[in-house]
Amino acid sequence: MDISSFVLFWAAIFTSNILLTNFLGMCSYLSVSKEIESSFGLGISVIFVLTITTGLNWLVYRYILVPGNIVYLQFIVFIIVIAAFVQLLELIIERYAPALYYTLGIFLPLITVNCAIFGVSLFMVIRNYSFLQSIAFGAGSGIGWLLAILMLAALRRKLKEKLVPVGLQGVGISLIITGIMALAFVGFSGIVQIQ
Repeated sequence: MDISSFVLFWAAIFTSNILLTNFLGMCSYLSVSKEIESSFGLGISVIFVLTITTGLNWLVYRYILVPGNIVYLQFIVFIIVIAAFVQLLELIIERYAPALYYTLGIFLPLITVNCAIFGVSLFMVIRNYSFLQSIAFGAGSGIGWLLAILMLAALRRKLKEKLVPVGLQGVGISLIITGIMALAFVGFSGIVQIQ
């Protein structure tokens, strides 16, 4: 692909936000976004995992799967790489940030099956990104995911003080807010669109 890594990084944050334009990674986004602190912690973890695993998966794909003519195993191999890295991250967070570890609870190991993480690795292959483009796309996608979850957490905090109809409380109002945020991000799509 002929797009520069710099442009790809910013496009992954704004115009092609992995969460707000592709709606990947919604389960942990909706569940953890109740508190800003836990949203920030999970968002930083997602940035770290997306950046590193996208690079690792690019290396595995280019130097093991393609030369070995075993590209058909890419889904399994990508998931193994992601799971191993998330396990390592979980051990590090448990050791050095136990409060964050307990706040995130089950959602930290669930980063392994977060479809945004897997989706970025697949987009990297489908779009034929270089190594630097893959790293930029992974980091930008992670920052875009963090931006989206922080915006939702801040809005949910404000909504605690407001009267929300009973049928819309919780996930209902969160989905409406997400839809409105997605429309705002679609407004950026005229700047640069990555395909």
